[in-house]
Amino acid sequence: MPNFCAAPNCTRKSTQSDLAFFRFPRDPVRCQRWVENCRRADLEDKTPDQLNKHYRLCAKHFETSMICRSSPYRTVLRDNAVPTIFDLTSHLNNPHSRHRKRIKELSEDEIRTLKQQKINEAFEREQATQELNESNAQNAVSEEGGEQQEEKSVPLTLEERENKDYLKSLFEILILMGKQNIPLDSHNADELPEGIFTSDNFQALLEYRINAGDEVLRKRFEMTAVNLEYCSKTQQKQMLEICESCIREETLREVRDSHFFSIVTDEVVDIAGEEHLPVLVRFVDDSHNLREEFIGFLPYEADPEILAVKFHTTITEKWGLNMEYCRGQAYIVSSGFASKMKVVATRLLEKYPQAVYTLCSSCALNVWLAKSVPVVGVSTALGTIEEVRCLFSRSPQLLVELDNAISALFQNNEEKGNELKEICRSQWTGRHDTFEVLVDLMQALVLCLDAVSNDSTVRWNNFIAGRAFVLSSALTDFDFIVTIVILKNVLSFTRAFGKNLQGQTSDVFFAASSLTAVLHSLNEVMENIEVYHEFWFEEATNLAAKLDVQIKLPGKFRRSQQGNLDAELTSENYYKEILSVPTVEHIIQELKDIFSEQHLKALKCLSLVPSVMGQLKFNTSEEHHADMYKNDLPNPDTLSAELHCWRIKWKHRGKDIELPATIYEALHLPDIKYFPNVYALLKVLCILPVMKVENEKYEIGRKRLKAYLKNTVTEQRSSNLALLNINIDIKHDLDLMVDTYIKLYPVKENPSNRKLNGCRR
Repeated sequence: MPNFCAAPNCTRKSTQSDLAFFRFPRDPVRCQRWVENCRRADLEDKTPDQLNKHYRLCAKHFETSMICRSSPYRTVLRDNAVPTIFDLTSHLNNPHSRHRKRIKELSEDEIRTLKQQKINEAFEREQATQELNESNAQNAVSEEGGEQQEEKSVPLTLEERENKDYLKSLFEILILMGKQNIPLDSHNADELPEGIFTSDNFQALLEYRINAGDEVLRKRFEMTAVNLEYCSKTQQKQMLEICESCIREETLREVRDSHFFSIVTDEVVDIAGEEHLPVLVRFVDDSHNLREEFIGFLPYEADPEILAVKFHTTITEKWGLNMEYCRGQAYIVSSGFASKMKVVATRLLEKYPQAVYTLCSSCALNVWLAKSVPVVGVSTALGTIEEVRCLFSRSPQLLVELDNAISALFQNNEEKGNELKEICRSQWTGRHDTFEVLVDLMQALVLCLDAVSNDSTVRWNNFIAGRAFVLSSALTDFDFIVTIVILKNVLSFTRAFGKNLQGQTSDVFFAASSLTAVLHSLNEVMENIEVYHEFWFEEATNLAAKLDVQIKLPGKFRRSQQGNLDAELTSENYYKEILSVPTVEHIIQELKDIFSEQHLKALKCLSLVPSVMGQLKFNTSEEHHADMYKNDLPNPDTLSAELHCWRIKWKHRGKDIELPATIYEALHLPDIKYFPNVYALLKVLCILPVMKVENEKYEIGRKRLKAYLKNTVTEQRSSNLALLNINIDIKHDLDLMVDTYIKLYPVKENPSNRKLNGCRR
């Protein structure tokens, strides 16, 4: 869409001229001067935002001294530029013309004022020019002996300008496709009959722009055969990589400005047939908001040592983050990948001791612990649970069927039944009490799935009926039943602890103090595992009896013995050794790893938050715990005195002043700038992955990532387009993208230097 010049009697528009067009400034004072000089009455009642969005002035209305080229490809106005060159009389030659840009008639006083303004502006420009000339002369003298001098801006040739505009159009199409989640390919060419040619999504959009009047593209492609690609797959890939890099750099620039950050990964995902790790970064921005932003996918490696090296290389060398400023790392992993990501965490800790390994606030502790258990039966059970949830979430009819089964089983306890119905409509597999919920639901789930798979009517399609049969068989396997019962009982010791970690700041602080008690309880279980396992196994057998499931050793284990099965080996002893013992041992060790001494020390610093101070009666000792962050403080020598003033400030506050309850509230205090050390400590504590993002709108990167994966079929996923889609609101600089492309591919892939290499489909 062309930009029309807003000046009276000016008919120029951007599509008919190579002139630069400039937006009205948002600054109210400058904007008012632009409007006054335009002398258009219809602009006076518009706000600076409206004028900035909808109105432009071409370069002809500015003195040449007000315009400069910041690069060969970019024309910009000086900060104090005001338009002064206007034609305010030519419309008088044709008094009958219907001129829509009505020129405001000025009084004699207004004319006199305008003249004086012009005189003043001319004087100011003359002074500025004189100062500039003197400065240039001094610079020339100082650089006289140098071998290299800055090259003067060379005007673009017509061919260079056309090529730049052409590339800009291609980048605009790619960015649109990424933001709207449109795959580059719309179909599989192998499925088309021989001799039939059809456009993919990229080419279709390109053709649409040509038909809509894009002259640059039309000139480029008007003689190209319709069965040829306008832009090769190689060039599309190169341009997408540049788009991805530029968008990522916008976020990483803010991260670098913030200095400190934490790295978080989500579960391994399939991108076009290859496994990738989604990587997010946490930091506190200039507005004191904790943000968690998605910055890209990292190809997954089966070998944990290779993965650790590539992980570090990508973050530091490719993405340019300084890991010396990393203060936390957390990895949300699918079951079976935990041990490999733990190697990554260990290797990073060896290089960067302050990059504390923690739990991520977006994942319930019990779910995280269950996924990390290195027992095949546990991984299988977790996969089955997720499949059950997915099946019911995709069909409202199935949920109704499950409601009926729950109602039938809980006739004598309607309150419990209604609670379970409500839970089934949520992401119940991510709860702190997931396994308690599952045990309560087991009978209802099996009854519902059996009813669906045995239904002789046509109520259910083949997929749902088939999945119901498979999942019913999985749920009624004794190996599954005993696994979830043992997980339920072992993780009952960590449920309250984990729930507090996702609570208020004070809950997190006091949870850190309760870890010793949790570990003591689990160690007591380990010492008396035979007694505890006996109770757990009895609960599993009772549940199996309700479901009419035979109690026996797993078939795969019996087959592996090839007839040499120990006659004295009972199911109870088998599951104690293969499941209960390793599960308890692993959870104890995992809690020690993710709540290391350094991590607990950091959580103790949460006593800086005023509400926690209040609960401690202002008897706190942050100095000792803050030693680990001493090098991160602007004035470490004054820390003790500053903390004393911080405590006094809140201890003797007014009666009507509430204590800030979160780090977020403390960071946004008006006088936080007077406590630079406290501010620095709060910023570092805030980015620890275990701390939840208080303002949900700043956690949108993870939500958009989940939405992208949910809404995009595996074959059409693209790591490049995903970044554009997830970071849809991050600004992008088309000129920078074009310049980068021209520098990286000046000859081989620059269309201005070669003929189009269209590829037949």
